[in-house]
Amino acid sequence: MAGRTKKQKGGDLLRDAVKDYAINDDDDVQSIFSNMANSGGFESRNLADGVDILRRMIDEKNCTKFLSFVGALMSTGARGIVRDMVKNKMCDVIITTCGALDHDIARSYDKYYAGDFRMDDSMLLGKNIHRLGNVLVPMDNYGPLIEEKVQACLKDMYKEGKRQIATYELTDYIGSTLDKSSFLYWAHKNKIPVIVPGIVDGAVGSQVWFFYQQHKDFKIDILKDESRLSDIVFEAKKSGAFMIGGGISKHHTLWWNQFRGGMDYAVYITTAPEWDGSLSGALVAEAISWGKVTTKARQTTIHGEATTLLPFIYAALAKARKT
Repeated sequence: MAGRTKKQKGGDLLRDAVKDYAINDDDDVQSIFSNMANSGGFESRNLADGVDILRRMIDEKNCTKFLSFVGALMSTGARGIVRDMVKNKMCDVIITTCGALDHDIARSYDKYYAGDFRMDDSMLLGKNIHRLGNVLVPMDNYGPLIEEKVQACLKDMYKEGKRQIATYELTDYIGSTLDKSSFLYWAHKNKIPVIVPGIVDGAVGSQVWFFYQQHKDFKIDILKDESRLSDIVFEAKKSGAFMIGGGISKHHTLWWNQFRGGMDYAVYITTAPEWDGSLSGALVAEAISWGKVTTKARQTTIHGEATTLLPFIYAALAKARKT
């Protein structure tokens, strides 16, 4: 028994030995991620694999790259990471939620503040402050501000003769009015469509509805968005996605890619558990059974909190681009 070879014991299963980290003073984030492939355990290896997949996806010239994310992300400093990914053309199409538009607009003009998860919400209500996790949003910096800015955009679009618009046309117009801190601004500048399938679920969508009350010939054409996605998907030679958080933005990204036989690259960040049966908890691998990700795709699911992971992921991707 003692003389059995490694091949007899496990073959290729025992190919990569676990190595201890050895981090030197001059190591950068890219080298640390490289070491994670063998040194890391548990989720760190998924993280290292995800960075490698994203790097390959971004470098693949024939790959149409989707970026999807949840709206709450834009209330945090991670907004700057998403903005820079869009600014540096690391994606070709964005699918997100109405909340992403809300927070991007609000923070282009005013400030959100650091808070705590355990604050007294009744007290905050009395002080006209919304709480989003541990982010504090003054009411005047959100609803009234978004109403003012979005109504101005809608009035201008209406004057220009716009009557039935897709969400990507609305987001492009809004982006043209914002400053360089905004991901919508850079999507507009780089001609990257921002599609919001759940547009009415948020402040911007509500403002469109309010505008509609006085302009019954003005409408959002959701099916126009779907036609744009159809063109994007069927023209793609390869496709991949970086999906930050679950819900409708993740699902819509996966859903449309099934019509071309699935994505070739897929990286997903989530804190949701798989066993609850939710779309947010479902691993990317589950999408293979639906034909939304190919059987040969480079794919991984990273279990972790996105605002913690994104700065390190982006730093490694940016470094790789320079080398």
